[in-house]
Amino acid sequence: MLHSTTSRIIKAVNIAIAVLAVVALAAVYWFCWRPLPRRSGHIVTSVAAPVSVEFDARGIPHIHASSTADALFVQGYVTAQDRLWQMDALRRYSAGELSEVLGPSTLETDRESRRLRLRRLSEIAYTALPPADRAALGAYVRGVNAFIDTHRGDLPVEFTLLGYQPRPWSAVDSLLIGAHMFRTLTTSWRDEIDKRTLRAEGDPRKVDFLFPVRAGTEPMPGSNGWAVAGSHTASGKPILSNDMHLEYSLPGIWYMAHLQSPDLNVSGVALPGLPGIVVGHNARIAWGITNLEFDVQDLYIEKLDERTGQYLYRGHLEQARLEREIIRVKGQKSEELPIWVTRHGPIFLDDHGTTMALRWILAEPGTLQYPVLDIDRAQNWQQFTAALERFAGPGSNFVYADVDGNIGYHAAGKLPIRRGYLGDVPVDANQCDCDWDGFIPFDKLPSVFNPPSGIIATANQNPFPLDYPYPVSGGFAPPYRVNQIRARLRARQGWQAGDMLSVQMDVYASLGKFLASQLVAAYAGRNVHAPNLDEAVAMLRAWNGQMDIRGGAPFLIALAYQHVQSAIAANAAPASTIVYRYHMATSVVEKLLRERPSGWFADYDAMLRQVLVDAVEEGERIQGRDLKRWQYGNYSQVAIDPPVIHQVPWAGKYFDIGPLPIAGWSITVKQVTRRLAPSMRMNADLANWDRSLLNVVTGESGQIFSSHYKDEWKAWYTGRSYPMEFGKVEPASTLEFRPQF
Repeated sequence: MLHSTTSRIIKAVNIAIAVLAVVALAAVYWFCWRPLPRRSGHIVTSVAAPVSVEFDARGIPHIHASSTADALFVQGYVTAQDRLWQMDALRRYSAGELSEVLGPSTLETDRESRRLRLRRLSEIAYTALPPADRAALGAYVRGVNAFIDTHRGDLPVEFTLLGYQPRPWSAVDSLLIGAHMFRTLTTSWRDEIDKRTLRAEGDPRKVDFLFPVRAGTEPMPGSNGWAVAGSHTASGKPILSNDMHLEYSLPGIWYMAHLQSPDLNVSGVALPGLPGIVVGHNARIAWGITNLEFDVQDLYIEKLDERTGQYLYRGHLEQARLEREIIRVKGQKSEELPIWVTRHGPIFLDDHGTTMALRWILAEPGTLQYPVLDIDRAQNWQQFTAALERFAGPGSNFVYADVDGNIGYHAAGKLPIRRGYLGDVPVDANQCDCDWDGFIPFDKLPSVFNPPSGIIATANQNPFPLDYPYPVSGGFAPPYRVNQIRARLRARQGWQAGDMLSVQMDVYASLGKFLASQLVAAYAGRNVHAPNLDEAVAMLRAWNGQMDIRGGAPFLIALAYQHVQSAIAANAAPASTIVYRYHMATSVVEKLLRERPSGWFADYDAMLRQVLVDAVEEGERIQGRDLKRWQYGNYSQVAIDPPVIHQVPWAGKYFDIGPLPIAGWSITVKQVTRRLAPSMRMNADLANWDRSLLNVVTGESGQIFSSHYKDEWKAWYTGRSYPMEFGKVEPASTLEFRPQF
């Protein structure tokens, strides 16, 4: 009897498990597998003529259309079927609408977005767009909405998990994606508040030394890419390389595509939510972009009555405009956010309660234009720079090469001319004659065409010469990366596109090697030795300067650098609690250690010895007392999580990447931090486009069950890449869009 009862229980449990398994599989199919992107067959939709889309082995769409409008329509459609959740999240983040679907945890993020007025500015910008820009955005928007309208019942799983439907896409939403990039690449107001606070709490002269705009060794021009002339390559034609450094995300920020119509044939990476190709090549030219780093935000201290909105400007009362924002919050009542807007911009409050208004280039008329398709169509340097003249921002460095053998560089963007101040700290709006005197003319921005060296190397450093006629301010990068790039490019001839990956993966840290030598020399000057410090110094003495995942020396030098940086900041402002994290801090550290000026440290070697002691002690707390077991890769790691899927119990973490050890540092050519890394790598071969290489961090699709969700990860992680199919496309599948007749 007992045996029979036990058998029935086991049978019932097995049946229950089987039923649950079937239900789980059915749920996975219905919510995750069914919404996967369609890559074959045909779709009847709102195109004027048939459009063919060949998807290659990586899921990249090669769109062949008889009109540009149809090409952009289909680009919008196929981007949405791969990235709709990402697109919706980005527009909500920019508009300050995350709390509507995520709840109160994102309220502060939404408040900041509303104060920045990103949706309002995008709406204003749309009304002023040229007709051609409106037409391009309109075609793309129709494609996105064609996908949304026909897939309400099988949307990406994130919409199901969060329990909402996306609203229709609009051209203003597309401009919001552009505004998101402005926010990502030009936000500097926090640095200005930090500098103001440090000046108030410490020695202003020393604090100013901590925030230089140049290191004094910048080559011309500047940003994160390079081009070499045919005199340096195996083919006799240029090679252009670009690897833009942005924050990790899953999916990544870039969507790869190839668009072909009678007046367009361009391939590269696009921003999900915007038409055209941002970085890539057409049949004649190739180009790369990264951040110029010029300061386009200023803070003004306002004497404002928050009850009435009246404020003083140069001794006269003015009236601020009141805007009211309603933030919908899932699970609770909406929040009303009043925002006063002065002549300088919306009111912010810093940590000390000082009333400040933010002036930002994004709020200037004509900034949110969209000349990307003009760049995509350019056939030579003249047409390319004509398109750049209309590029208002984010301020960028453009690297150029063409099939005729030319290479070039041009800075682009609307950059303010400041009168009587640098914009590096908040200024008193009532007492200071501190306004913008227009914008730097395009033909006065840094540029170079066919330099005698045959090399243009850029890495976010300051590209403006010392005798530049306009004031220069910005968070420019130190010159370590660009110097290493130039050294690598000059070291040999006969470059091929694939060879450039070794430069993009370079992890030599000249500052780290210099700091190691300083620590070794300082320790040699002391009389008392300690076994663990002796071992640490021996490790640094033998180190080759490579920030590789193996070994303890890179780990120790990363810790030591942080302690030196903290010691310098504490010397400048002893009472401050501000964490000094400025772009040019590495150059500040090197300059102080090389020149050792008086007034900072009575004994620099003593300071370095204390740094060594502190760094070793910290290393022992993190990785143990056996220095031989230390590994930099246990400290430098990459972890990328899909924000919604990651929260799913048990199954969510399966779709994460990492944590994994990763080589590199913030100042190596392969720039890596816990927050950002190269977001793509392109190496364009101007002799044969089909020998060009392109890859992104994870994959083409944001759909978790897609085979292209993270199929590029291993190649990105190990420094490999894929052919950038252009003239010869090998389709894995073909999807046809047919008109509705």
